[in-house]
Amino acid sequence: MKASIERSALLKAMSRAQSVVERRNTIPILANVLIEAEGAEVSFRATDLDIEVIDKSPAVVERAGATTVPAHMLHEIVRKLPDGAMVELHDDGVSGRLEIKAGRSHFSLATLPREDFPIMASSEYECNFSAKAPVLRRLFDKAKFAISTEETRYYLNGVYMHASDGANGRVLRCVATDGHRLARIDADLPVGAEDLPGVIVPRKTVNELRKLLDDDEGIIAVSVSETKIRFATPEITLTSKVIDGTFPDYTRVIPTGNTKRLEVDAAEFAKAVDRVSTVSSERSRAVKLTLDEDRLVLSVNAPDSGAADEELAVAYSDEPLEIGFNAKYLLEIANQVDRENAVFMFNSSGDPTLMREGNDDSAIYVVMPMRV
Repeated sequence: MKASIERSALLKAMSRAQSVVERRNTIPILANVLIEAEGAEVSFRATDLDIEVIDKSPAVVERAGATTVPAHMLHEIVRKLPDGAMVELHDDGVSGRLEIKAGRSHFSLATLPREDFPIMASSEYECNFSAKAPVLRRLFDKAKFAISTEETRYYLNGVYMHASDGANGRVLRCVATDGHRLARIDADLPVGAEDLPGVIVPRKTVNELRKLLDDDEGIIAVSVSETKIRFATPEITLTSKVIDGTFPDYTRVIPTGNTKRLEVDAAEFAKAVDRVSTVSSERSRAVKLTLDEDRLVLSVNAPDSGAADEELAVAYSDEPLEIGFNAKYLLEIANQVDRENAVFMFNSSGDPTLMREGNDDSAIYVVMPMRV
């Protein structure tokens, strides 16, 4: 194999590849990236056996071929090369080394046989549709903060993506919950997604997918089977196993009878919560909301460290209410709001609270209260 590739294109491809590769590997080949040169492009393939990413970059290929080298080391080398450099990759197939040249720099990396590299078996995808990158980005970005990190409840360790019924017809929906808070985000159902089987997209895949969705003009081809999901652009393909488990019936925990309505400036609310929670004990981080006629007082009382309170002008006309929340959960939810105002719907101090952005029902959040 012999190919020349521009440093910035190589760095982009390698940064995606190395982020999939685990730092610690008991199987040596999984620490490597598979480099394949053919035609006028070089492809870089990396996997941890659960996720596989393939990134194609334009290159000048003098001799087609393939090899595998340590992903993190190659990424570090490319990162330290000067901007604008042309990087030559050369593997003679005999020495067991990949030669890397750029200007006056020369590196030689040990290779492993390409035949040892595991290729994720292709799946028969029952459902195929396309969606704009910003649409998918919103669905996953707004839901992912609520993904559970408890390994025992593995079926909550991802975002549940499925087709569902929304207020105005069928929607593509992403849901995540950890039992303390829940996020439910809707988008118009793309053509072809009508028969989408509900799949749980793992947390690591959601984070890797974020890098694929940076291009606002991008159209992402999505393919789903019962065991795998694939997101693809012409240059990049991300394939992942889905979590083998049943996502709980989230509709049961979304309150429908909450009538006490609070409307508040989302940015001001988030800043106030952040300020008063500074004195709270790290373990509970409880913040109390005291609501009265058009007035909200946020307060924290931590006997061992201090107390704080802050008053905000809000729109509230129901009976007085006192309710406590974990400050971290409130902040994370408030930070999801793209519009100016957040609307909270309360029932009582012991019931789940619903939050949405203004009158928009396409993104709703539920948070459980705590005793203060």
